[in-house]
Amino acid sequence: MQINELARSSGEWLRGSGPESDIVISSRIRLARNLADYPFISRATAADRMELERTLRDRILQLQPAHLEYVDVNKLEGLDRQFLVERQLISREHAESEGARGVAIDSSEQVSLMINEEDHLRIQVMHSGLDLSAAWEQINAIDDLLESKVTYAFNERLGYLTACPTNVGTGMRVSVMLHLPALVITRQIEKLFRSLQKISLAVRGLYGEGSQAMGDFYQISNQITLGRSEQALVKQVGDVVPTIIDYERKARDFLIRESHENLHDRVSRAYGILRTAQTISSEETMHLLSSVRMGVNLGLIADLEIPMLNKLFIYTQPAHLQKLSGSELDTADRNIERARYLRRSLNKEDGPPAEHN
Repeated sequence: MQINELARSSGEWLRGSGPESDIVISSRIRLARNLADYPFISRATAADRMELERTLRDRILQLQPAHLEYVDVNKLEGLDRQFLVERQLISREHAESEGARGVAIDSSEQVSLMINEEDHLRIQVMHSGLDLSAAWEQINAIDDLLESKVTYAFNERLGYLTACPTNVGTGMRVSVMLHLPALVITRQIEKLFRSLQKISLAVRGLYGEGSQAMGDFYQISNQITLGRSEQALVKQVGDVVPTIIDYERKARDFLIRESHENLHDRVSRAYGILRTAQTISSEETMHLLSSVRMGVNLGLIADLEIPMLNKLFIYTQPAHLQKLSGSELDTADRNIERARYLRRSLNKEDGPPAEHN
């Protein structure tokens, strides 16, 4: 797979086509797995990692009818690794690690399988909108196929054995990415976080653990895996998300009803800056796009579509911008290129910098 090909298209999860996609960007399930006959990555030698990478790559590419393509992450330049992180296809840890490692990706970017991340194998499935049941069915089928080809490290009492104790058991992380600008504006977001923590759900930013909540995007995920079944974990997250959606919609209704002029002004100013700026940072872009995305969903802007806005959140990130421009750029030049890209996209000028299939 050529990274440049990915830069000219976009994955299924960015299309905004799934259930509740005005608020839920994506549903993701990740499984952590290790092979029984090898030490954990933290104890593995370079030779172990090479053998693991070769063994898992061969088994993964035999899966049918997965149609997966393989990327040797160890051979990628730093810019290409960061591009895959921005695209949510590998983790930051995987990008920044060293030694033999890779990722297998399907053409729709729903499926990615990371080899030699924190665990020997991380299987990830990501769907657009609130679609946890379908994501679970898909990842369960992939996991079963792989388990027929390799021997996982498994204990009858503890379940799947993982490098981090918090993943022991099912090895599963169920997460949903939500766009919650109205809860941020009405200052209800911290109250929501405290409520979620009481029921053992974690709140993280756009790029997972340790990342900031840019553009009012938040990932809600389970914290506990041991002693719970996979179905119970899917249900735990799946049951609470509709309540969060309801809170966000009520907050949006409140803003429309009680502060319509201020809200419309906020959205219009954001749209105007994005359409005319000559230089703009990634952080400001995310903040302004968040307001515009909410404005589109509330009918305050009529000539924009959500799929394009979803893509702008990703395509204005540093690595994507540099891939689209065809050269590495320093911060100042990235800010200029980002503004140019936004003007072309939002003003629908001729000669867009990339195809958004």
